[in-house]
Amino acid sequence: MTDRIAILGGGTGGAVLANNLAERLRPEIDAGDVEVTLINDDPDHVYKPIWLYVPFGKREPADARRPLQSLVDDRIDLRIDRVTRIDTDGKRLELRDGPGSLAYDYLVAATGSTLAPTEIPGLEEGGHDYYSESGSLALRDDLLSMTEGHLVLSVIGTPHMCPAAPLEFVFMADDWLRERGLREDVDITYTYPIQRVHGNPHIAEWAEPIMDERGIDVETFFNADAIDPEAGTVTSMEGTEIDYDVLAAIPPHRGVDVVEEAGLGERGWVDVNKHTLEADEAEDVYALGDAATTGVPKAGSVAHYQAGVVAQRLESEIRGRPATETYDGKTLCFIETGMDSASYVEFDYENPPSPAPPSEKLHWSKLAYNESYWLTARGLL
Repeated sequence: MTDRIAILGGGTGGAVLANNLAERLRPEIDAGDVEVTLINDDPDHVYKPIWLYVPFGKREPADARRPLQSLVDDRIDLRIDRVTRIDTDGKRLELRDGPGSLAYDYLVAATGSTLAPTEIPGLEEGGHDYYSESGSLALRDDLLSMTEGHLVLSVIGTPHMCPAAPLEFVFMADDWLRERGLREDVDITYTYPIQRVHGNPHIAEWAEPIMDERGIDVETFFNADAIDPEAGTVTSMEGTEIDYDVLAAIPPHRGVDVVEEAGLGERGWVDVNKHTLEADEAEDVYALGDAATTGVPKAGSVAHYQAGVVAQRLESEIRGRPATETYDGKTLCFIETGMDSASYVEFDYENPPSPAPPSEKLHWSKLAYNESYWLTARGLL
């Protein structure tokens, strides 16, 4: 009997998991005893952190894309299709293009995050994000034409992808405007929905003095609920209004509808055991990366580490051994603090982050990782 593993999503978590399984279960796959299918609705694999650099003219969107086929082991059955229904009782997936449905024995949801700007009135027309290709290009156009006025970075939706990216953007924008001799003519304001500048108190404590030193204004406990593009204003549910000339907004995020419709969790996120990554509401279902509600950041490093855990657990289950591997919350992240300096944090469930002093060396380390990422996705690092 063949064990069938289906992976939904070809982002960092899905690609790393597929390649990890191809290596771990090589004998079983070659013998036809195991089949691994990776389903993604885009033929390209997208490395989204590149989009942070696009507004500043440092990278192009094409730098973030590679054909998924070129990254995935030949032993993996890659299907470019969209899953329209998950039947966890019958262990079947309905596909948009088909043909027919796909049966599985083990399912891994690596479905990532999607942006939901329409949840905030006026956001699509009045603000740009750098969490999408189109948003980063539009924001680049706005920044290049800006010589004076008010630049606002508003974190509207939490949780969101790459929690450090809003901090990175204002630090980079401050430095970029200084290099162009425009900083004195452009005010920068950063808003965050709770009473500190970041969700993690240790990172907030580190970041706030840097903002103060650089003259970046801060509005905390600011939950934006409406944007008026014509007036150029952002209004919060607390009653505060901020004028802007350029608005960089982090929109609300959600998972994918098919996950919520399957009863696996709200807003398209999968409720899981934060150590084993097993779904709470279905048997033989795992989730990883952004899709999994583990309480850790929605970051690429998280997906990478979790993919290793899920791969080892699936290997154990298929080979008839107890699945003992667990995820400890490990996360690491470089944080750009300007156009040529960066910090670094590493933490887990038990150990809080302690950002390293910013340096040019760490900035170049982040750029080097961005280049080597494609080896990571292939399972070579």
